[in-house]
Order: sequence, then structure tokens, then C-alpha cells
Amino acid sequence: MQVHYDIEQLPVFRNAIITIGTFDGVHMGHRQIIDKLKTEAKSQNGETVIITFHPHPRKVVSSAILGIRLINTLTERIDLLAKLGIDHLVVVPFTDAFANQTAEDYIKDFLVDKFHPHTIIIGYDHRFGRDRLGDYRLLEKKAVEYNYQLKEIPKHILENISISSTNIRQAILHNDIATADKLLGYDFFFSGKVIHGDKLGRKLGYPTANLKINDEEKIIPGNGIYAVYALPEGYSEKLKGMMSIGFRPTVDGKKRVVEVNIFDFDKEIYDQTLKVFVKKYLREEVKFNGLDELVKQIDQDKVDSLKVL
Repeated sequence: MQVHYDIEQLPVFRNAIITIGTFDGVHMGHRQIIDKLKTEAKSQNGETVIITFHPHPRKVVSSAILGIRLINTLTERIDLLAKLGIDHLVVVPFTDAFANQTAEDYIKDFLVDKFHPHTIIIGYDHRFGRDRLGDYRLLEKKAVEYNYQLKEIPKHILENISISSTNIRQAILHNDIATADKLLGYDFFFSGKVIHGDKLGRKLGYPTANLKINDEEKIIPGNGIYAVYALPEGYSEKLKGMMSIGFRPTVDGKKRVVEVNIFDFDKEIYDQTLKVFVKKYLREEVKFNGLDELVKQIDQDKVDSLKVL
């Protein structure tokens, strides 16, 4: 898959079959659209082109930006789409100027002049242009003038995507990893930079990688203990481990931390990126009556994790 960041330097696409969206999660619902895109491209000897935006449009057009929590970072989205056999992904910088062009200009100056689409596959509820005045009907009206075909994504598929995205976010936040992974079609994952902590885990016999999450918009699971796979930077195989997210009440923790214990692993990985694949929620965070009781529970957590992994 070719990724394009400069819309002024796009190649000439062959019979471009395009669709537009954020594709956050690249989940099972999205894959119905991607399958439709690929089928259409094959029938027209064309290339699949997905247009997405960065940053998320709501950050530009909405004042409620603090509430944005994304299932995927842009890098994660790119990797997931690449695995699905898309020919081109165009990452469009979403700015005030872009948001404020008229709907007619969006069609002519953006879609037609930049992509020369053979076919546009889009939802009936797709809105674009200043004040979101552009819609499917306008695209339909302009199809003959600009010589493109227009195909509608059915309402039930769009509703399924919206419901799935909401359910995935809620499941992740509420520790229901099984539901999230089922809807995603893959194990939910995130990455963080390994930073120095207070080294308490090492004293307890369970050294942990403390993570600073790379992207503040990335959704992170709720507090608790999890069975996970970990992939340190430079490694090709996932390693078994367990993860704690929370305030560490037994040691009077004051801030929320994410720490991963990788089983049978003794390498120094400070300042490196650690990718974590969340397999199962094991238990809630508990305050124990001292470190001995805590260690006893951690021993059991490892046993429980290994059963899962």
C-alpha cells in the first residue's frame, strides 16, 4: 500500500475506486466497505483509494476535543489498512481552510481534480464542505458533469459500523476485552515508551516496563490486571506477560500507571517502544494488606495469565 501525505503530489490513479472516512478501529464493520471497494476495483481494473483525515475532523470543527478517544493512532490505522490489501491511502491534513471550502469546491477542487475518480463509494449520510452542506444528493447531481460513478453504502452497514465503534470503545474502557477483540477482528493493542519507574516491581521479583503512552488520544483499557503479549522494539515475536493499569493502592500510588511484566525477560528496554496486545482482563485493582500479600496475588496472576496465553 502506498501512503500519500501531500495532496498536491498525488500520482495519476488508474480508474480510482475511492471511499472516504476515518476508519478508526479498522474493525469488522469497516471491512465490509473495504471488501466492496476491492471488488469494485477488480471489476473495473482499477485501484483502491481510501481518503482519510488527520487530525480527526472533530478536533478542528468541534470545541469538545477533550472527549476524543481513538481506537487507533494514525500509524496503527495505516498498518491495519496495509494488511487488507488497499492500493493507496491518502492522509489529508484536516485544517480550518479545508473544512470551510464550499461543498461544490470540495467536489471539484478536491475529489475530481486530485483523484479523478472512476467510482466513489460513500454512505448516504456522508456530509462535507462548509457547514456540512454537501451530501450524497449533491455528489449524485454532479456525477454526470464530472464523469464519475456513485455507489451508496447501505444504511444498515453504516449503522453497524457506528454501533460497533461505540461498543468497542465502551468495551475497552470497561475491561470487556473479549467483546472488543471480537468486534475488531484482532487483539486490541497500544504502544508506549518504556520509562523509569520506582523499581518496586524489581524488588518484588516482578520487574515491570512502565509505559508512557505515545498518543494522548489513544484509548486505553480501564484499571485492572490483564494477560497480554508484549512486543519490544526490534523483536519479531511476541512475548508472554501481564499488565497492571491503575493507581497501585497497596503502595499508595498517586498517579495512574501502565506497567507490563514480561515473563522470563531481563533485557534493558528503557526509552524503547513496547507494543502491548491485550488478551484478557483478569481482575480488578485491589488494595492488599502489605507487600507479601501483594506478591502472593501477583504469583497467581502469572499463573492465570499463562493459562490464557
